[in-house]
Amino acid sequence: MQLINGTKIAADIKRELAAQSATIIDSGERPPHLVAVLVGEDPASQTYVNSKEKDCKEVGFTSTVYRLEADTSEEKLLEVIDFLNQDEEVDGFIVQLPLPDHIHVQKVISAINPSKDVDGFHPVSLGRMMLGESTFLPATPYGIIQMLERSKIETSGKHCVVLGRSNIVGMPISVMLSRKTEPGNCTVTVCHTGTKNLKDIAKTADILICAMGKPLFVDASMVKEGAVVIDVGIHRIDDETEKGYHLVGDVNFEEVAPKCSYITPVPGGVGPMTRVALLMNTFKAFNKEI
Repeated sequence: MQLINGTKIAADIKRELAAQSATIIDSGERPPHLVAVLVGEDPASQTYVNSKEKDCKEVGFTSTVYRLEADTSEEKLLEVIDFLNQDEEVDGFIVQLPLPDHIHVQKVISAINPSKDVDGFHPVSLGRMMLGESTFLPATPYGIIQMLERSKIETSGKHCVVLGRSNIVGMPISVMLSRKTEPGNCTVTVCHTGTKNLKDIAKTADILICAMGKPLFVDASMVKEGAVVIDVGIHRIDDETEKGYHLVGDVNFEEVAPKCSYITPVPGGVGPMTRVALLMNTFKAFNKEI
């Protein structure tokens, strides 16, 4: 069994981006600029946005955060998005999810200029992904693809089972791994809450991507010998340690790891790759590659 160390892979990519950013700055140009819009005070969202600021600093990017009150109107948020769309000093921006209930999420996402949609959630971005055209890929699936590629894991001809069908992870990664690319060229099965015999299907996977959002859902009985397991889940479990909690994924790591050829840990697996994929998308936006 080998761990896929997302923290190390992300650090390697950051070093590459930092070198490219330094070259840009040395030539007299401004560095890439990423903006995050945060509405409300959701603790997980605040932590994530703070991490993005830290990531940008590490690679020499400019980072700006717009912090809006939880009762900010949808109209006001759309005005901020329109301003960012037109700001030539901003290469890419994200609107941090989740949003307060009174704001229509898809309306907000659709208002983002696709050329600055570094989260890869705009309908145009997703449509281009479906067609195999150059686009911003959603950060978590993009990070998973980078993990597979940089770990030199063979995907062509393999059976990939994706547990979960969200627009953020499950559906995009199923498309990306089924395309005639490398990594890719898999036969992909998508399972979800309506799937019958889900555990039996999971056990047929050469590559199992777990994005159900259920802590410790995948146990050893669902994984075949030699499988590659990518755990997208992250859940805070309260305990009596000094910290008061510990983190687990969708996979029961202790049970499953001995059966795997490769597996991602939680934490230190997919999470760092999601964040670095956002930086990669921002660099693409800066270079006007989309």
